[in-house]
Formats: sequence, structure tokens, C-alpha cells
Amino acid sequence: MEQINGSLQMEHALLFTFLDASSDCQFKDQLHSLHSPQIILYQGDDDDELQTDGNRSGHLQSKLPPTNEEVIRIIAAQLAEIGDQFDKEIQARVVKDLVQHFVNEKLSKEEIALHLSRAVNELLTSIPSDMAQEKAMLVLAMVLTKKIVNTVPSLLRRVYDATVNYMNQQFHDYIVEMLGE
Repeated sequence: MEQINGSLQMEHALLFTFLDASSDCQFKDQLHSLHSPQIILYQGDDDDELQTDGNRSGHLQSKLPPTNEEVIRIIAAQLAEIGDQFDKEIQARVVKDLVQHFVNEKLSKEEIALHLSRAVNELLTSIPSDMAQEKAMLVLAMVLTKKIVNTVPSLLRRVYDATVNYMNQQFHDYIVEMLGE
């Protein structure tokens, strides 16, 4: 199992569960082979003492605590319902443009994140929503991930990782608040 950076755990869990709960996600088998939803979480402060074997004072767990896992599942399912509504409003042109950026291996992670951010902001103005802007943007980013990978399944790893990083950079505090962490 791949160990995930502590600061990306919530984003990974939320995106994974969102995609798994989304309708019309044509790559669920590949998604499950990409990462396990059971994520290593650090319990306690970041200043926990590092042991000589490289572990943090025995505070590693092999999966999300049941309460966090359940909260993430519920919230991701709710966001997936919203995403299914947004899905219909996303123009194929936006997805096609993003696919071209993700296919271009010369683009850095930062450039990819910038293109994703621009697409989300563009779509935000065209999607009627009475919800909080951060929530709408988060859902749009996750729906775009699904639509891009449905279009070009071989981009799963790159799109997934870029979206997790984008979510971490743009919405980490919002996600923490939403999950009640």
C-alpha cells in the first residue's frame, strides 16, 4: 500500500470516495487498483517524537478511524449527488481542453493545477448554484476529474494526483472544516 503524505490524506479519501460514489464513473476498477481507501493516518500532533525505526511513536494506523471513514463516506456521497447535477452542465470543450493539458507530459504539476483552477473558475460562473463558492468549486474539480478520466482512462494516475494536490492547496481548510476534523 502506498503511504500518503499526512497533509493529503483527507483530500485523497474524499476524492477516492467521491469517485467511488459517483454515477457514470467508468473507471472504478482502475480506481480501486490505484489506491486503497484505507489510508495511513497520523494520530496526534505533527511534533510527535520520531522513533529510531522512522515511525512516529506508534501512532500509525492502517486505516481511517471508523468515525472519520463514515463521515467521509457520507459527505462524499452528498458531494457526488451534487456532482451528478453539475455533470450535465459541463461542456465537452472544457473537458477536451483539460485532457490536452494532462496529456502534455511537459507541463509541470503547477501548470496542470493552474489549468484545472482556470477550468473550475470558468465553470463556476456558468453553473447556477446557491451553495457556498468553495463547495461548488470543490465539487467541480472532482467532477472534472471523473469526466477527464472517463474520456482518457490512462490519465487516471496523473489526473487523480493533480486533483488531490489541487484540493489540498485550494480547499484544505474547507475540507477540514467540512469533515469536522
